[in-house]
Amino acid sequence: EVQLVESGGGLVQAGGSLRLSCAASGFTFDDYAIGWFRQAPGKEREGVSCISSSDGSTYYADSVKGRFTISSDNAKNTVYLQMNSLKPEDTAVYYCAATRGSDLGPMLEELYDYWGQGTQVTVSS
Repeated sequence: EVQLVESGGGLVQAGGSLRLSCAASGFTFDDYAIGWFRQAPGKEREGVSCISSSDGSTYYADSVKGRFTISSDNAKNTVYLQMNSLKPEDTAVYYCAATRGSDLGPMLEELYDYWGQGTQVTVSS
C-alpha cells in the first residue's frame, strides 16, 4: 500500500520556523521525485518545492526561495521541508506528493501519482 504521511505542521509566529516531514512507503522511493504543495483557504493548490530522490536536484517556487529548504533522507524514505522566516501568507495545508516525472518545475499537480493527507501550517502575525 502506497503511503505518504506528513508531519510537523503547527502554529508559529511570523518570522519563526517549522520543519515538515514526509514519510513514504509502498513504492520505490529512488524512482520518484517528492514535492510539497500547499493550499490556503479560498485559493488553488500551488507547488512549493520538490526534490529528485535519484540525484537530489531541487526546485523552489519564487515565493519561498531563500526561506525554504527541501532535503531527502533516502535511507529513511523521508523528505523534509525546512521553513524559515515564515510569513502569514505561508498559512496553508501542506501536502507532499510523489511523481515519476523528471521535470521538477513548474510543479503540475496532474503529474503527481501519490498524495499525502496534508498537515496544517498556521503563521500568526
